[in-house]
Amino acid sequence: MKKILMTILALIVAAVFVAVVVYYVFPEKTAAFIIDKARSGAGFTKKQITIDDHDIVYLEGGKGPTVLLLHGYTAEKDNWLGFVAYLNKNYHVVIPDIPGYGESTKLMDASYDLNTQIDRLNKFVHALNLEEFHIAGSSMGGLFSGTYAVRYPNEVLSVGLFNAAGVASPQKSEVMKKIEAGVNPLVLQDEKDFLRIYRMLFVNPPPLPYPLKKAFIKTALDNRKFYEKALREIGPDFLSLEKQLPRIKAPVLILWGDQDKIIDVSSVAVFEKGIKNHQTVIIKDCGHVPMIEKPRQTAAHYLDFIKGVNN
Repeated sequence: MKKILMTILALIVAAVFVAVVVYYVFPEKTAAFIIDKARSGAGFTKKQITIDDHDIVYLEGGKGPTVLLLHGYTAEKDNWLGFVAYLNKNYHVVIPDIPGYGESTKLMDASYDLNTQIDRLNKFVHALNLEEFHIAGSSMGGLFSGTYAVRYPNEVLSVGLFNAAGVASPQKSEVMKKIEAGVNPLVLQDEKDFLRIYRMLFVNPPPLPYPLKKAFIKTALDNRKFYEKALREIGPDFLSLEKQLPRIKAPVLILWGDQDKIIDVSSVAVFEKGIKNHQTVIIKDCGHVPMIEKPRQTAAHYLDFIKGVNN
């Protein structure tokens, strides 16, 4: 009996050792495992569809009215996982990697300006047979969401603008001042630069497991040239939504973290002035990505909003 217990103990120790080795020595595989579990736990399946010369990878789950979620610049679809865990019981949710980002195709010789990206998203929507839907976006995804609602008003039930780009902030953040000066502080410079980026995004940075941190750094560094190209191409249209705001017919939720270091909260007043049918929520002690930093609170506000639209 003693030998059996010792054998079992040895196996447990060996299993723990292997798990630790995999965790630290193969962080990318561990990160992929963690992300897959988070997707399945939230009720989402990863899918892929080809639109012109791009393969668009997306997450889909839930039943009910459709919600289309668009991530921000340098971000990707899985940024929404904590948020959508509260949505998909009553909604059909689709979250694409915008062409050029995440697992979707990146082509250095293709165009990623606003008009081209909106055209790709429209083709994506039609390929999935999404006739009417709520659309919401974070940062650059907010610019895309608002622009989509202007161009295709008959498809959009509501618009969610989460710390959205698209207008000139009355009070410019230090980040925006640097971008206007030709410096891109949103791009990771090297592995040591991680903390600067992380602190720029959040007021209270959420814990990030080692494998996810390593995967984030690798992805950011591998895609640096593409991110720089994409910003150059979308830059001329980065404030283009402001003049078009009165053309948004659908109800709009303007949601912002009060301590956003990237797009200053003073932008809210610009959106409010331009959009007739809007609601505004300012989340305290929150940064640029409220759906990550405060997913439950952000989802609660968004659900209240779209339930009101549906009724």
